[in-house]
Amino acid sequence: MSIHPDEMAVEALPVLPSLDIAETQDFYAGKLGFSNVIYRDDTYLILKRDIMELHFWLCDNRTICENTSVYLRGGGIDQLYEEFCRADIERLSDFTVRPWRMKEFYIHDPHGNLLRFGRNA
Repeated sequence: MSIHPDEMAVEALPVLPSLDIAETQDFYAGKLGFSNVIYRDDTYLILKRDIMELHFWLCDNRTICENTSVYLRGGGIDQLYEEFCRADIERLSDFTVRPWRMKEFYIHDPHGNLLRFGRNA
């Protein structure tokens, strides 16, 4: 029996809340480089940058956004930090080794979602 390659891989993709789909696209594409729009309508947005893909759903509750986060991990995090520093992103934390031995930095998007970027220290 043959198994199709798509049936062998499992991929987890975050789905983050957005208070305003257009504002979300402006921030993620304009500031963070997620400029490849896979899909967009009035209530849903899919953006991609390299192999990172983020989904967004329209939400009218800021509290949900402010209590949501995603962890993006892997190689290239150092370069992302430098790029985001040059882009003068307001919500950028320091890039530091945390007690759990991951070197990380954090960004809050305009609606309060926390993006955590990390790599092995």
